[in-house]
Amino acid sequence: MIANFLIGLREGLEAVLIVVLLLAYLRKTNRQHLVPRIMVGVAVAVVVSLAFGALLTFGPRGLTFEAQEAIGGSLSIIAVGFVTWMIFWMARTSRSLASNLHHQVDAAADGSAWVLVVVAALSVGREGLETALFIWAAARATGETWQPIVGAAAGLVIAVVVGTLIHRGALRVNLSVFFTWTAAALIIVAAGVLAYGIHDLQEARFLPGLNNLAFDVSASIPPSSWYGTLLKGIFNFSPATTWLQAIAWVAYVVPVSFLYVRGLRGRSRSGGSVKAAAHA
Repeated sequence: MIANFLIGLREGLEAVLIVVLLLAYLRKTNRQHLVPRIMVGVAVAVVVSLAFGALLTFGPRGLTFEAQEAIGGSLSIIAVGFVTWMIFWMARTSRSLASNLHHQVDAAADGSAWVLVVVAALSVGREGLETALFIWAAARATGETWQPIVGAAAGLVIAVVVGTLIHRGALRVNLSVFFTWTAAALIIVAAGVLAYGIHDLQEARFLPGLNNLAFDVSASIPPSSWYGTLLKGIFNFSPATTWLQAIAWVAYVVPVSFLYVRGLRGRSRSGGSVKAAAHA
């Protein structure tokens, strides 16, 4: 639940930040009459994201166990790929995000009404689809039902509230610090989702080694215990982990963390940072 809250908060704030930047630029350039187009685009993005989440949840039902596990494992790995790309994309483009959106608005403002709707839908929809996929994968990894949805929904609600306060000038948030630390946490969460995706593919008999355990600490950390549930909910930790899962976890965390920290140091030397959306 906590991991899904973090996902909902971070991904939601990214999407809300895009909307805030768009609205702030329209206000700054006296184009408030275009705001309804942005809102229509956002509504389309939300509907598509919810529909995608429903498809992921209910689509595989009725298939064989192996088929469900194969689909679930494959999509979990894809979700990890998306969230990893998102982490590095946000870190790389944070300084130019506002200017890029401004250029898109300028190009679309004088065209068809639908053009600006598409700009908003694509900008927010990308975040929405990534969020739906990763929350679904994280929920599968924890094996819970309604708790991940509640956690993600709480994160999204807080993101909307924070974005609204930023837009109204009532709140200033150091977005650079927020995205830096949540990205570091998401690397660990993503590694757990990757390991679980590997386990799904092993259960689907697509990958070998289901019974070759690297460790089994179920006696010390029972999955049903409160601390076992906590570790599972936050880090997707499995007390019984196969060698392939363990290797995948390490092979993901070590290079991704190294590249992320190196990128942070490079941006620190160049003086780049994410600016508050209120200044857009």
